[in-house]
Amino acid sequence: MGFCFLAQIMTTTVTETKAQKSERLKRALNPWEGLAEIRRFAREGFDSIPPEWIGTYFRWWGVYTQGDGAGVVGGQGGQGRALPFFMLRIRIPNGLLQSAQLRTIAKLTRLYARGTADLTVRQNIQLHWVTIEALPDVLEELWRVGLNTTGACGDVTRNITGCPVAGVDADEICDASPLALEADRMLAGNAEFYNLPRKFKLSITGCRVWCPYPEINDVGLTAIQRRVLHGKPEVGFALRVGGGLSTEPYLGAPLDAFVRWNQVLPVIKGIAELFRDSEPLREHRERARLKFLFLRHGWTPNDFQKDLERRIGFQLDPAEPEHAPADVYRDHVGIHPQKQSGYCYVGSAVLRGRITPEQMDAAADLADRFASGELRTTNMQNLLIVNVPRLRADELAQELGAIGLPVSGSPFFRGAIACSGSEFCKLAITETKTFSRWLVEELEERLPGFDQHLKLHVTGCPNSCGQHWIADIGIEGKKMKVNGQMMDAYYFCLGGAVGLHQSIARPVGYRCLATEVPEAIERLLRTYLARGDAGENLRHFFARHSDPELRDYLAGQTVDAVARDLPEGRVPSSVEG
Repeated sequence: MGFCFLAQIMTTTVTETKAQKSERLKRALNPWEGLAEIRRFAREGFDSIPPEWIGTYFRWWGVYTQGDGAGVVGGQGGQGRALPFFMLRIRIPNGLLQSAQLRTIAKLTRLYARGTADLTVRQNIQLHWVTIEALPDVLEELWRVGLNTTGACGDVTRNITGCPVAGVDADEICDASPLALEADRMLAGNAEFYNLPRKFKLSITGCRVWCPYPEINDVGLTAIQRRVLHGKPEVGFALRVGGGLSTEPYLGAPLDAFVRWNQVLPVIKGIAELFRDSEPLREHRERARLKFLFLRHGWTPNDFQKDLERRIGFQLDPAEPEHAPADVYRDHVGIHPQKQSGYCYVGSAVLRGRITPEQMDAAADLADRFASGELRTTNMQNLLIVNVPRLRADELAQELGAIGLPVSGSPFFRGAIACSGSEFCKLAITETKTFSRWLVEELEERLPGFDQHLKLHVTGCPNSCGQHWIADIGIEGKKMKVNGQMMDAYYFCLGGAVGLHQSIARPVGYRCLATEVPEAIERLLRTYLARGDAGENLRHFFARHSDPELRDYLAGQTVDAVARDLPEGRVPSSVEG
């Protein structure tokens, strides 16, 4: 008896948790020092890559393995099967692009990515089908034109987002893009910040409509003015911390702070240090984002601010009253006047963010022909050309439409957002890109006269890379069994919003097959058109109806609520754009 018990103890091994494994690997190597290893892998082939690079270190280079097209189905440990190809994310701070840079991305997409690229919800451009043999060449081509992939994934500072029309917006408080670029230089590739508990997302904007969604970033800085000595205005920033979506959404907590222009970088660095040094956040991968200081560890905004001020060595001035945007649509599509007299910017709607190398080449050429060669990416997966002479804007708009990048469209075309989905992502439950295009076409046919702005977000799993929690209509990928076969399905969340009326979308308990989604949305929107009050928008209509009422509108009949069926598997560390 005693011998058997002793043998059992001796043969029992302690299983390393996901968090422990991740922290061990990060302590062992700063991946940004591993370029020589990447070059060696390229020479020796995919089979030479060790598991720690496949599963962890490549992410610091904006690279992670591509799924087999089935998503999470058929995989293990909450991930699907991977192919010997990579998704590669190009970091574009504040969405600022030059025509030569876009041509380079088009060239790389054509040569190495089978012609497949996506604009993401963080103003990046993501390539697919990249081989390990091609990776060093891709990186070097990007470096030559001032682009990189550093920190586009991994437990580091992700691409810093900002207003895509910074510097040209006729109504902006200030052009905050220099701060975004300087913060990017301070954090991306900096060995002091290569090992954070999890991803770290920043947004800095000088616009009045909060284009980059500061509410869902770990750090959200929004420009604000105050009156100081002799009534002279001073531009500074309001500060939010801890925002994020994924499976447990949390809208950033405002601090009682007016951050002066020259304090922005020290404040950002201080928050990065606070996050880096928060050891309790390293205990669970699923609860490692900054928001969990508030959600799990009992912190208050005041606690956070006290710790931050201790780190930066000075007190922040009290916050000024904010004027949050109310129900402002932020897709920048169309022709809009700039602050520069006689000029405008022209915004193209890129359906579900999918863009071809031919379109990128053509857009770069048009930016040179009609403007100053400057383009911008947006977090609604669109593409803009700025500094266009007003007299030539209509001609440019026609040219963009001819290459499949229209400057107008139905609310469904303009409002559709989609994550990568099971086509490329190992964590996705459903296919999203082709589905989104089909969904838009169906809704345009079913509701040809619908003219309300609409945010229609499609995400292929609960992790909300498609940001369904802040959409008017957000649908989350699921599976349903039909005649013994698992089929793509979607669960509905309604009434999400940011700005003055910020709210997380409500899971209303309705799920249906993917093929039934257009009919469900049609029923919902026809009910809104028939029963909505005069001048009432969708957000307000959803807000004044209960979950059972909205569920019945979707179903066309009274139905019982269905649970979201949250998975117990891992939360991804790098799939969000």
